[in-house]
Amino acid sequence: MEMARLNAGSPAGVRDEEEEEEEEVMRREEAGRCGSCPSCESLHNTVSKWMLPENARTTYLERASCLPPPVFILAISAAELAMFIYYAVWKPQTQWITLDTGISESPLIYRPDKRREAWRFLSYMLVHAGIEHIIGNLVLQLVLGIPLELVHKGHRVGLVYLAGVVGGSLASSICDPLMGLVGASGGVYALIGGYFMNVLVNFQEMIPLFGAIRLLLVFFIVGTDVGFALYRRFLSPMAGLKVSFVAHIAGGLAGMSVGYVIFSSFNKNFIKDPRFWICIMAYLLFVGFAVFFNVFLSPANQ
Repeated sequence: MEMARLNAGSPAGVRDEEEEEEEEVMRREEAGRCGSCPSCESLHNTVSKWMLPENARTTYLERASCLPPPVFILAISAAELAMFIYYAVWKPQTQWITLDTGISESPLIYRPDKRREAWRFLSYMLVHAGIEHIIGNLVLQLVLGIPLELVHKGHRVGLVYLAGVVGGSLASSICDPLMGLVGASGGVYALIGGYFMNVLVNFQEMIPLFGAIRLLLVFFIVGTDVGFALYRRFLSPMAGLKVSFVAHIAGGLAGMSVGYVIFSSFNKNFIKDPRFWICIMAYLLFVGFAVFFNVFLSPANQ
């Protein structure tokens, strides 16, 4: 009889342990989701409508969390702002509209005659040509990057951003080989390109009216910013640092390829998506060609 009671009691004990484990998991999830905070719920609802097609919103809202916060975009923005303040305040400048003194000699900017210092192909994103340049890039990457990072997390957004930065400098070294390069436009346009492609592909599922507004907004921002970049490159009468505009275009193309695949893989591991590896192979081929061009064919070698 005692054995019978023990045997009968064990399944109940197992069930109790399983229920306790499930409750613990649910408590952890609720704690991570900030479910008790109405402002967080409202934020995630708004983000889901602007960033995701309808069929992915429920999944996002079920696991939405403010923890961890959008660390990558905030950190990169803080670094860019700190570097601008350094050159604008602690380096001698005649004015802030277009910085020249100090920046042209910075070890961070991309310069054709310093191409052997390979870090410049990445570090140029930290330095900006003037106050309107830094404000424009910061506003764009914060307004778009924070919602993207809430949805896709920092490692995905960071990968797209840095792909745009490096792609921008390499493309500039090929298409505008005698010009320097400053600013984070390559990374910003990679985020814009990835977002634009997702809105375009999922147009019907992202509420057509909202989709049209978003596309028009992207066209307006891109058109205005590229227009200013072209003006600074070819028409500006101000004596100062002339920089290439090619990073805008190359960053956008990186976003429309690599960024689109990563951002469209919301519910799955993008590493397992064949489209991701196709984009990566194309990107690596481009990088290989850019290195070959810079070593053997660039006019800057003369």
